[in-house]
Amino acid sequence: MTINLTRIYTRLGDGGETHLGDMSRVPKTHPRIEAYGTVDELNAQLGVLLTLPDLPDGYRGWLGRIQNDLFDVGADIAAPEESGSARPRERLRVTAAQTEWLEARCDEVNATLAPLRSFVLPGGTPSAAQMHVARTVCRRAERRAIACGDELGGEVIRYLNRLSDLLFILSRGAAGGSEPLWDPGRFRE
Repeated sequence: MTINLTRIYTRLGDGGETHLGDMSRVPKTHPRIEAYGTVDELNAQLGVLLTLPDLPDGYRGWLGRIQNDLFDVGADIAAPEESGSARPRERLRVTAAQTEWLEARCDEVNATLAPLRSFVLPGGTPSAAQMHVARTVCRRAERRAIACGDELGGEVIRYLNRLSDLLFILSRGAAGGSEPLWDPGRFRE
């Protein structure tokens, strides 16, 4: 697939509308726009994460792959299923294999971590803290995708759900055992 971006501004969105992947016009507040906009925000948060010097080396390649996959997620969200067309156009869709890759990384890293004794407070190291920020944006992207309703393919939801799990697990790995834990009621009087 070749993509050519020759002109960045088009003025087509100046009235508060934009195109979906099927070229239908919708308000910029449409659930699909909210969903893939939040996926884009998540991708930017991962870009910040990749600039941090304390990020474990093994995570860099994985996060680069995830950034690319997030464009697939956005493309899937942006293009509604065509109905009533004799020959529907083939669209880029998130696959079960992409979600399974995330699951394998979850299992791989989680096997190296100590069992949790409490909830983790965001922090620990710069990369662990930024991973938590990305995780929370990922959870919001998942909620926005769910808000699109049944018209959105279920693999997008599964992918985002698993990605937030992976980001949590990677944050634990990036903290190197120095993750702050919740101490329930510690400061109550």
